[in-house]
Amino acid sequence: MYAHHLDLVEEARRIAPKNIKVEFSGELIIMQASPSGIHQRNLALIQRQFEAHAPEGYLASGNSDLSSPAVGKLRNPDLTYLPEDAMATTENRIPAELALIAVEIVSPSNPENDWEGKVRDYPQMGIPAYLIVDPGQKTVTLLSEPENDRYRLREDAAFGESVHIPEPFGFVLDTTGLLPY
Repeated sequence: MYAHHLDLVEEARRIAPKNIKVEFSGELIIMQASPSGIHQRNLALIQRQFEAHAPEGYLASGNSDLSSPAVGKLRNPDLTYLPEDAMATTENRIPAELALIAVEIVSPSNPENDWEGKVRDYPQMGIPAYLIVDPGQKTVTLLSEPENDRYRLREDAAFGESVHIPEPFGFVLDTTGLLPY
């Protein structure tokens, strides 16, 4: 069944305009328009900080398809960190359990996708941490330590406060430069 859904995702990508991002969760195909300047700016500020602390042998990847056939999910985070050798492929799907973190800048047009769907999907997919940057609420939330298909730990901060990013990154994320929508 999962392979059939991936065929549908590929067909949706084929017919969708180039600025549309396509994901799959359970029985849903999710399509979203390209992000705004504020979205891209906030993401760049976050990525710059992660780059300074990325573990050896891992690379930043934006908009990679993270696939988890065992749970029937295909998600495409704004930013993730993957092993270099996993990215040495012509395939467009990378096993989700290889990701160290998923980072999402919440879309103003579909916040439920980031706050509900991905909060449900990412721990099921074996992603150890999920950072949600919400310019609409002016908040940053880190979810970590997946257990029994959910994250056990949660740290919330307002824009201007800091968030502790766990190992293997091991740093304090500064949110002072983030812009709200």
